[in-house]
Amino acid sequence: MRGDRKEPILYRIHPLWLLTGYISVALAPLALAYAQGIEPRGFRDELSSALAMVAFAMLLMEFVLSGRFRAVSGRVGIDLTMRFHQLIARSLVVFILIHPFLYATPLKHTLPWDPSGQYALGLDAASVATGVVAWILLAILILLAIGRDKLPYRYETWRLSHGLGAAAIAIAGAHHAIEAGRYSGHPTLETFWLVMVAIALLTLLVVYLVTPFRQLRHRYRVVSVEQAALKTWTVVIEPLRGQAIDFQAGQFVWLTLGRQPFAITEHPFSISSCPADRPRLGFTIKEVGDFTDTIGALPLGTSAYVDGPHGNLTLSGRTAAGLILIAGGVGIAPIMSILRQLHAERDPRPMKLVYGNRLAEQILYRAELDDLAKRLRLDVHLVLSEPPNLWDGPRGQLDGPVLAQLLDIENAADWLYVVCGPAAMIDSVEETLEKLGVPMRQIVSEKFSYD
Repeated sequence: MRGDRKEPILYRIHPLWLLTGYISVALAPLALAYAQGIEPRGFRDELSSALAMVAFAMLLMEFVLSGRFRAVSGRVGIDLTMRFHQLIARSLVVFILIHPFLYATPLKHTLPWDPSGQYALGLDAASVATGVVAWILLAILILLAIGRDKLPYRYETWRLSHGLGAAAIAIAGAHHAIEAGRYSGHPTLETFWLVMVAIALLTLLVVYLVTPFRQLRHRYRVVSVEQAALKTWTVVIEPLRGQAIDFQAGQFVWLTLGRQPFAITEHPFSISSCPADRPRLGFTIKEVGDFTDTIGALPLGTSAYVDGPHGNLTLSGRTAAGLILIAGGVGIAPIMSILRQLHAERDPRPMKLVYGNRLAEQILYRAELDDLAKRLRLDVHLVLSEPPNLWDGPRGQLDGPVLAQLLDIENAADWLYVVCGPAAMIDSVEETLEKLGVPMRQIVSEKFSYD
């Protein structure tokens, strides 16, 4: 879009450089251990030590991957960053859990003629205890994260326990590594671990203290709450002073409503208004449980706090002959932001919107979409899976047959496809588009699962 803001250089680090840095930090303990020149133990012992050191370095970097730092996720996308965070967590837990069972060297006191610990592990009670604590806590933390959707408590409770548990693992793990590790007790590697733990804990301070303090200085208030469709509301906020955050159409924020920003009650919502609407920010929120079920009763003037913007579901840096926008349910929110900005910029390209819902009562922004269809070169296709008897539009799911019929265009591979909705719908749509000959590089989507 012509109205895109220019991101700071720090937010535009190339993913290849990020990956190179990640691998370098993960392998740094091995290099520092090798540089010590200590006589190696047997293969199993060296493998165990190597797995533990690499896994612990990866664990400490998990704090940065989960902290919404745009220097990390700015180019990659926060959805891919979070999926990488989850994949690494599942991998490193295997390394750490098997690590103590690989040792072949006996557990006993170090002998006077064996100061390097080549023939005995030489662990004391404290280092064993912190190792066991970190080992057990890590297993519990990963299991709770994987099964979070089935847990009988709120997301906010899980998030706080996840952060505190991770901090405890970092501290206990560092003590165990330095006191029990044959290589980690060396001053250079000990310094490495202390610096890494300090950075990890600093990320928690940034997320839980620094960011909320910053939000207190830039508070918003609710100026409008209107029902947009069945069990779906449009909430509009504006800053008490100054300008609203600078964002790109299609991005999202973590939004706190009616509580202090320290309360950890924020939720991710796509911005449905466009940058041209600032200083006001609009959100389309569906009742899906927890606090969203009471969103319609939100009093005007309620305090609001914003952490963002985040996300890469934008047209920034992407050129195409035309645009295909595919939305499912409340996934229309960021699509509306994009369409509104395209209208504000008088974009001349041909566009198609395919918007699916279950019921007609769930269709959002129907009148505005009709108006945008007249003002832009936009074809709007509303698809219902359970249509009323008199419905004359497309019927069914947003699957292969429906999309193939609606997306019958020439040079389909030259168009840009923006997809937003439930994760299963996105997977299905992407699979269909690939079968229709659309290259993945022309498909823009974001899927979120926070564990």
